[in-house]
Amino acid sequence: MAGLEGIDQPRGHGRATAAARWSPAVEDERALKALELYGNPTEAEVPLPSLPESAGTARRLAQVVVLRHWALGPKLTEDTVLLVSELVGNAVRHTGARVFGLRMRRRRGWIRVEVRDPSRGLPCLLPVQELDTSGRGLFLVDKLADRWGVDLLPRGKTTWFEMRVSDR
Repeated sequence: MAGLEGIDQPRGHGRATAAARWSPAVEDERALKALELYGNPTEAEVPLPSLPESAGTARRLAQVVVLRHWALGPKLTEDTVLLVSELVGNAVRHTGARVFGLRMRRRRGWIRVEVRDPSRGLPCLLPVQELDTSGRGLFLVDKLADRWGVDLLPRGKTTWFEMRVSDR
């Protein structure tokens, strides 16, 4: 991923925590760089390599679209970014794909985020215990999204979620 070296993790020196080093201006710059390099998921599906670091790229794309392009609030942006990360994590971990696609759409009163991959294996919503350290992805999607589902395709599937938004 030429041009994105160092993008996925904040860099710093000494013992400062990641939270102390985080800066909205730096994060905006990284998000805009990801949009420039990979494309706009509102205009067409954005193909991303099926690598753990692609979750960071997908989060940044979602952030810049929801917060800057659609001018929606920070809470909706935060929830969308979290759920994008969960769907991308599932696509990277469980499908064996080389590439997955990210698409974002907005229509009156709703936003929709889709992650497409070439596997026809369906994701499973499993019960979660308080101390579980993994397996919470679809649980979070189920709790935070207004609707979610999976559309089977001739060659793969699209896992999606939708959230209500107030149109101004």
